[in-house]
Formats: sequence, C-alpha cells, structure tokens
Amino acid sequence: MSLWPWLSLALLGAYHGINPGMGWLFAVALGLQERSRKALLQALLPIALGHCASVAATVALVRGLQVVTSPPLLRGLGAAALIGFGLYKFLGPRSHPRWVGMRVSLRELVLWSFLMSTAHGAGLMLFPVLLGLPAMDHSQHARPYTEVAAGAALVGDSIAQGLAAVLVHTLAMLLAMSATAIAVYEKLGLAMLRRAWVNLDALWAVAVIAAGIFTLFV
Repeated sequence: MSLWPWLSLALLGAYHGINPGMGWLFAVALGLQERSRKALLQALLPIALGHCASVAATVALVRGLQVVTSPPLLRGLGAAALIGFGLYKFLGPRSHPRWVGMRVSLRELVLWSFLMSTAHGAGLMLFPVLLGLPAMDHSQHARPYTEVAAGAALVGDSIAQGLAAVLVHTLAMLLAMSATAIAVYEKLGLAMLRRAWVNLDALWAVAVIAAGIFTLFV
C-alpha cells in the first residue's frame, strides 16, 4: 500500500497548522490578552476540533460521491470546484468570518474554527489526495459474502478509511499549530510577523488552483 496519500494528508495538515488564518494567531492573541500561556494552550484543541469537523464534512461528501458517481465525472467536478474556489480567493481575499470577538467560549472557538477552515477550503484541498487513497477490494470474499453483506463491508471500510484520513490530517495540523503558536508566544513575538510576513492567502489560492489542475490532468 502506498504511503504517499497519507504523507500528503499529513503535510497538508502541517501547512494548515502554520497558516495563521487557521487559528494559531488567534490562540496567541488570546494568550497575550490573558497574559497566560494556559489560555493559549486551551484554545488550541477547540481550534483543531473545528478544523477537524470542517475537513470531516468534505471527506464524507467525497467518499459518498465516490459510491454514486463515476470516477471521471467526480474528478472533473472536483477539479472545477478547486479551480473555481482558488479564483474566488483571489477575487475576495478578505472573505473571512468576522463575527467573533476576543471574548469567546470554547464552543464558540470550535464554531469559529469550523467557519474559518470552511472559508479557506481546507477540506476541499484534500480532494486529489482522497482520490489517491487505495480502493477497498472485497473480491476475495465474493463467495462467503452475499451481495448486501459485501456492500456493507465496502461501506464500512470506506468510512474507516475516511476517519483515518481525517485523524492523520488533524493530528498533523494540531502539532504544527501548537509548535508555531508556542514559538511565537514564548520566543519570537508578534513583532516577527511584521518583519517576515508572507501572504499565505495568496499562496493558498495558488495551491488550490494547482491542485485543481493536477486533479484534472493526472
């Protein structure tokens, strides 16, 4: 079994983790406001949970479509969605949820993270990787399984594989986000962002469009 799809899921999770728009910047701001490292650390898990929920929704949608849609059609739809979303991010780079303030409960922080991850297309970016996950093969069980039982086993394995994909991605995101937030809070400081800022929104839009082209032609 190829490890590349799983490694890609982890690398994308790490990229999401170091992207300030996905939450670590908010966690650092909370820690500075409260003058407490504990406040920063308490914010990280809810942010990761919101991100996880957003990605899980996309993974469930893609895995469901794989059952009812032909691979060429699904590939074309996914590529169009990626390219269209990437172009949208260029046209509306400031399109982020802004309703939340600095005084938030943990539940509100989960919701904020879910909205931010969805607005960034975090789950959508996983589309080409999900297509690359190895297909489940139950042909060797054709005799002992009835048609219904074989279908149920296939669905069960697909769900398990989807959950594993979400878990790998989210754990990588949480680790990268935690390391970045602690490093900025303890050592680097927010002043570092003024000296070494990179427009990650623009970079992300380019990556999304590239993923769409990759999905369409590979």
